[in-house]
Amino acid sequence: MQIDELDKKILSLISKNARIPYLEVARECNVSGAAIHQRIQRLIKIGVITGSEFIINPKTIGLLTCAYMGVFLEKASMYEKVLTQIKEIPEIIECHYTTGDYALFIKVVTRDNEHLKHILTDKLQKIEGITRTETFISLEENFKRQFPVL
Repeated sequence: MQIDELDKKILSLISKNARIPYLEVARECNVSGAAIHQRIQRLIKIGVITGSEFIINPKTIGLLTCAYMGVFLEKASMYEKVLTQIKEIPEIIECHYTTGDYALFIKVVTRDNEHLKHILTDKLQKIEGITRTETFISLEENFKRQFPVL
């Protein structure tokens, strides 16, 4: 997988603004719009770019509570079965299989603390294989960004 300096500059520009026009990227990179289009298509094809998205601010649609949870499993072999059920809970927006104390680390967005309690007690803790959870409520997101293209 060959990523050259032009690819890195393109990635840097589009990671800051996924809606930037190809012609503007081309001007910044001093190449043609067609060259940018071809480069981006190649980066998609080789899996460097996996998509683009609009990011919705959860608070603007009434999701005021953000929490992170460490999930303990009864046995590591239950990971796939638990993961399948976790995917069915739409309020869980991220899930990571981790090392350390937790088998899984998840991010949850809910309307409020009562909604979070419902997700925790009525959905998550009823999944067979989960022995316990540890919850951290985020008081404020200070920043979120794409990783730098180095």
